[in-house]
Amino acid sequence: MINPGTLISERYEIVDKVGTGGMADVYNAKDLRLNRNVAIKVLKQEYSNDAKFVSKFRAEAQSVAGLSHPNIVNVYDVGEDAGLYYIVMELVEGITLKKFIEKKGKLEINEAIGIGIQIAQGIEEAHKNHIIHRDIKPQNIIISKEGKVKVTDFGIAKAATSNTITSNAMGSVHYISPEQARGGYSDEKSDLYSLGVTLYEMLSGKVPFEGESTVSVAFAHVHEEAAALDELDETIPRSLSRIVQKCMQKKPDMRYGDAAALIMDLRRAVSDPDGDYVILEEEENDSPTIMLSDDVVRAVKDPQNRNIRPEETIDESLDEDAIDPKLERILKICSGVVAVIIVVVVVLLVGKLAGWWPGSRSSDKDTPAVTVSPTPSAAADTVEVPDIVDHTLEEAEKTLEDLNLHYDLEPVESDKEANTVTEQEPAAGEEVEEYTRITIYYSKGESGITIPGVENKTLEEATTTLEALGLTVSGVLKEYSESIEEGKVCGTDPVVGTSVSKGSAVTILVSRGPKSTMVPVPNLVGKKEEVALEKLSDVGLSGNAANVTYVYSDKYAKGRITRQSIKAGTKVEIGTKIDYTVSKGPKVKATPKPTEAVTYDYIGTTTISSNPFEYPDEDPALIKLVLTQDGKSRTVYKGTLSYSDFPKKFTINGWSENNGTITVCKGDDVLDGSYNVEFKKVAQ
Repeated sequence: MINPGTLISERYEIVDKVGTGGMADVYNAKDLRLNRNVAIKVLKQEYSNDAKFVSKFRAEAQSVAGLSHPNIVNVYDVGEDAGLYYIVMELVEGITLKKFIEKKGKLEINEAIGIGIQIAQGIEEAHKNHIIHRDIKPQNIIISKEGKVKVTDFGIAKAATSNTITSNAMGSVHYISPEQARGGYSDEKSDLYSLGVTLYEMLSGKVPFEGESTVSVAFAHVHEEAAALDELDETIPRSLSRIVQKCMQKKPDMRYGDAAALIMDLRRAVSDPDGDYVILEEEENDSPTIMLSDDVVRAVKDPQNRNIRPEETIDESLDEDAIDPKLERILKICSGVVAVIIVVVVVLLVGKLAGWWPGSRSSDKDTPAVTVSPTPSAAADTVEVPDIVDHTLEEAEKTLEDLNLHYDLEPVESDKEANTVTEQEPAAGEEVEEYTRITIYYSKGESGITIPGVENKTLEEATTTLEALGLTVSGVLKEYSESIEEGKVCGTDPVVGTSVSKGSAVTILVSRGPKSTMVPVPNLVGKKEEVALEKLSDVGLSGNAANVTYVYSDKYAKGRITRQSIKAGTKVEIGTKIDYTVSKGPKVKATPKPTEAVTYDYIGTTTISSNPFEYPDEDPALIKLVLTQDGKSRTVYKGTLSYSDFPKKFTINGWSENNGTITVCKGDDVLDGSYNVEFKKVAQ
């Protein structure tokens, strides 16, 4: 019996019980060694007595302990004490997503998207480390008091897959993928299916398939199609409905390729809810007929028949790691094709050496050299994200700057040496556009003093800022800078973000201006407007905000640059302003209205009182306002703003006199909370 005050492994003192689940009880405990509160999940007795389960549970929990991500509950320790098997995790104060849905009935669209993105980010990190959850459901998602979403139960979920579906698994079976319901092979795409079901419940307030027994629900996952969300609720955008539909495809190959692709579409659903960018593949009718046993048919027809055990419908001889028969056939075919190719290559080489082919015995000097052109790895102006983990903060910043990538700094608690990169987002190897912001997570020092950003300040202002933090300015160095005007601060040594002790010496770097007053104009055409402005800023140029024109374009998507006033590559003076034209997207042919009809505008105003920026010296960022009204959503404002712009009043055009809500986005991040807007009808 575990009571408050119980000491586990002479280290963890139980404070109180915080919850119970199907396989374990959860306790709040004090880690006496590290002096911190943790959550301890203790396996129930029936699972602790199962040696196979315990073995798999410990192995999987230990592998998950290597994960470190803001959207995953960290696992600190796994152990056993007097027959109690436990797992020690990060203590997250909050509620489960299941209780959150029950409390609200169903979530607002942007709220559900924001939660879905965070869940997918946690899943993406696990999949990169070859860890599959296998039990994604709202009960295993925790929302902290700060609004952070965290996925839990990775280790215990994998170990549990060795058990059959019983009446005790009713909570999980509502989110199970078809391949798991059949008892066969499951992989990363099984998690995406379960996330799709979770999104479905967030948006509709109910799970897609209901039943009185686990078997009837599992049967529905395999054979039935869920009603489309936009058919259940016309306020749900079609793009979002199709995202969920793609996640919940019966065949894994027809779902998203990975969590990153899902995250990309979810983010687009915020800024472009009416877009037609979600592609659903056509299903080929080549699946073999599945013969169901009489027991399964009776169970589905008569779920009240308690003489039929659901466990008997699952083939227990199938291990969760068994190879999918379809995959096995594909491997055999590929092996045969490779064998044929090898035979052909060997025949060609032998024939060339033996002189079977004309000209095969030509001398080396008569043989023209063959030049192989490298295939570009990505579209123009894209960059492969470098691996900066375990590098120093200074090395990481320099590496990203050399590749025209920007960065955000996030200090974290870590056992690594101070100022060492512990994580990065996006991950190394991903292709991104130039000037994309990379989040650098780095270990902070014990002192807590971090070198602030003082770029573009005067020497006096920078000195005052640093000395106010207890740092010492040891000297001033001048260096050339293409983007910072002469006489202004262009950096520090140590670099911004570095954790140092109180009294540390800091050298201020002051700009000497550019080496040359003439710089080449970068290519802006085809780029997003915010990316184009960043490219100009980085060479000391700027966009002429007073002379931006907007045109319809069938060639360039909305928000992309279609023309620039000065040709790319032309050298101009530092500080030159470049005119440019922005696409409004393809022109939609409007149905002509009767000339005598009066048309109206629907005008509303709102003041964004909560500042999206945390600090006054934070860099300006792209701010977007997304209006949701009458079941439709669109971006009604987009511009680069800074801390000093808020609170800020906005005038908004709506679709009707009905109230609407405004969601604030900072870059691609959807911020918490929303603003109500009342609209008035005004004749044009």
